[in-house]
Amino acid sequence: MHRAYFDHNATTPIAPEVRHTVVSCLDETYGNASSIHYFGQAAKQRLEAARRQLAALIGAKPAEIVFTGGGTEADNMAILGVVRAAPGSRKHVITTAIEHPAVLAPCTQLEHEGVSITRLPVGSTGIANPDDIARALRPETVLVSIMHANNEIGTIQPIAEIAARVNVPLHVDGVQALGKIPVDVAALGVSLYSMSAHKIYAPKGVGALYIRKGTKVAPLAFGGHHERDRRPGTENVPGIAGFGTAAELAASHLRRESEQIAALRDRLEDAVLSRIPEAGINGARAPRTPNTTNIYFDGIDGEAIVIALDLRGFAVSTGSACSSGAVTPSHVLTAIGLSAERARASIRFSLGRSNTIKQVDALVEALEASVTHLRRISVHA
Repeated sequence: MHRAYFDHNATTPIAPEVRHTVVSCLDETYGNASSIHYFGQAAKQRLEAARRQLAALIGAKPAEIVFTGGGTEADNMAILGVVRAAPGSRKHVITTAIEHPAVLAPCTQLEHEGVSITRLPVGSTGIANPDDIARALRPETVLVSIMHANNEIGTIQPIAEIAARVNVPLHVDGVQALGKIPVDVAALGVSLYSMSAHKIYAPKGVGALYIRKGTKVAPLAFGGHHERDRRPGTENVPGIAGFGTAAELAASHLRRESEQIAALRDRLEDAVLSRIPEAGINGARAPRTPNTTNIYFDGIDGEAIVIALDLRGFAVSTGSACSSGAVTPSHVLTAIGLSAERARASIRFSLGRSNTIKQVDALVEALEASVTHLRRISVHA
């Protein structure tokens, strides 16, 4: 059976160029980047080259990039680090109801530590209102954390407008935006920006946090002096080098690739809406990332559609891979006003480099057949 992958927001396959970088590092650059001998300095050079490549992709200075073990760690480092470094006993953080668990969970942890958290609603479009954020500011507010693009519905937040209205550090979870839309941290006006390698065709277990010069961040872990005392531990040089190659590829392919993937996504949506009754798009159709669509199919459990499509050779998801297996409906979909029933009847399709028109058309055929079958058996059940 030919299989087609439509779950790129969960993770991406490794690009051939990235694989070459990683393997060459594993084979040839095995020194510790903190060692002063030849082997260590060769590793250090690969590490710093990747730092420059990633900084170039987002318009940052290389010294402002801290490598982490992934996007989740980058979010935790930003949120916990900034809040704990802030002076005073009364502290307040503003975020939204549709953030990734990697943001919501550290905010809950801060609540246990006595920090006040405001989780703003976003409305049916899934887009936060900058005025709401400005109104939520208090004298004791020490951080605002807003995602750049949503992992489930793809909506893009007006980050530059939000930055213009806040007078405290602004952290942006950019994991689902990097490599899909242009990112310029200076133009956006952000203080911190989280990134993940495996969302842009690089290995898992590697991420990064942009920390604007002068932003105070308390470390989460203690040990060596790696990453300018921000994150101790011997760096994963092969993974980081792969991240750098992926960042360079993203920079060179971004516009053309985004247009091609958006055309495929729109073809998928138009076909589904015209051929499958009682289906619709969740959230605003614009502005959003070019590769993501979230569609409800009333009267069917989303997990049943995922399984039916998998049996036909198509990989899709019901939402965040980090909360798969959860019996509760998606917090993102309920936050934008969907009933629990409709949220459970929703599927996320996230496209990538490898997808083709032929695959999209075959997916629509499989989807139509699966939905028709599942609705028929649910009526007779």
